[in-house]
Amino acid sequence: MEQEKLATMIDHTILGGNIDKETIIEKCEEVKENNFASLCTVPYYVSLAAEELKQIKSKVCTVIGFPLGNTNYNAKLNETKQALKDGAQEIDMVMNISAFKDNRYEYVENEIREIVKTVKNKDEYLIVKVILETCYLNNAQIKKACEISKKAGADFVKTSTGFGEEGAKIKDVKLMKMVVGDDMKVKASGGIRSYNKAIDMIEAGASRIGASSGVEIINYKE
Repeated sequence: MEQEKLATMIDHTILGGNIDKETIIEKCEEVKENNFASLCTVPYYVSLAAEELKQIKSKVCTVIGFPLGNTNYNAKLNETKQALKDGAQEIDMVMNISAFKDNRYEYVENEIREIVKTVKNKDEYLIVKVILETCYLNNAQIKKACEISKKAGADFVKTSTGFGEEGAKIKDVKLMKMVVGDDMKVKASGGIRSYNKAIDMIEAGASRIGASSGVEIINYKE
């Protein structure tokens, strides 16, 4: 795959506890230089990223309920509203895995739906991705989580936070794409640090790759 096309499928990611302003500015420069799909960063730095990227097409993506997912519903909703106010254009929300494991499917669906509604009310072209954290789910649960996310109106289902026990797996991406079909897209993230692995995920059905190694991935040479 051509470097330019692959770059437009990558959310250039900088998440974690040890981040500073200079790092965000550096990552934004990498987004500008390579035309990545977005910069994905923590809520605290959304406003800075939005200012840095305001002249280009690349988006600002942030995470909600990150990384555990079992944040209180109202906290997630307020976090979403603030992220939108600060300039986020894509929201990667972690599904409430605890509620899901308790079979509270209606609760999980309503939470996703309300966040989708909040985002789309701001701008119908803004994007919501639901992080399933597939390493904690079996195949039947992945299928159910995809169905719930689809019913709730999300744009993407996403494999992982990158902070769980394992990251993206090809078999999970294939299953997710099979369930959502053409109605939704799939984002693969977590442990994707090479060109070959990124391509494997895309061939399995991913339309977006989440990676902190975006520059290294697109500059791969055989």
